[in-house]
Amino acid sequence: MTDNSEIQPEQIDQERILVADDEASIRRILETRLKMVGYDVITASDGEEALEAFSKHNPDLIILDVMMPKLDGYGVTREIRRNSDVPIIILTALGDVSERITGLELGADDYVIKPFSPKELEARVKAVLRRTQQREVSTTSKVTKNIITTGNIKIDTIRRQVFRKNERIRLTGMEFSLLELLVNNSGQPFSRNEILQHVWSYPADHRIDTRVVDVHISRLRSKLEVDPANPELILTARGMGYMFQRIN
Repeated sequence: MTDNSEIQPEQIDQERILVADDEASIRRILETRLKMVGYDVITASDGEEALEAFSKHNPDLIILDVMMPKLDGYGVTREIRRNSDVPIIILTALGDVSERITGLELGADDYVIKPFSPKELEARVKAVLRRTQQREVSTTSKVTKNIITTGNIKIDTIRRQVFRKNERIRLTGMEFSLLELLVNNSGQPFSRNEILQHVWSYPADHRIDTRVVDVHISRLRSKLEVDPANPELILTARGMGYMFQRIN
């Protein structure tokens, strides 16, 4: 007997991206481009819609315009960061550095400047998702071999979690990736450009405001250091960049 039923294609879980922007043309372009490269895309036209869509659809990443009606991008970021570490890329105006810094300080992982190349944004999305969703599972390695302890800080590199005296410290995916780079190379200084290349996957010749690194370092210090103004773990390498204290 011949089975004439169609063979169904294998279902592959798509990473879901929420695009929140009040400009319909930008939403349309990003939705089209991101779907073409394999993402599931949902959109919102203002801050309140963005929060509703976030709660309903549980996206893997959010692209968030700063200037939106009802609730701006800062407010959306602040609300989401109350209970979620979902990666956020903010879209900011070309000349407004303060927008970028404020967004990063509130917990955004990266930013892209308007007007932007959709191709560049796609690269940023790919890099951030790759870094923030690294959840390696090892059934043969002993967890104790992947625990780094310094003082009262314990770093689990497999589960990508950080603890202080058994109390978990919440880090975003990019914050953990930055910490992991420095801890795995303790005592070795990295320039801001080197950090951007390793953690954010910026190309070596990409001219970018390296304050994205400074803001993330500041956020890490505020979470890990006893006195962030006088850090003992994440040190400034004068004339170079940053390093983690040497772990013997």
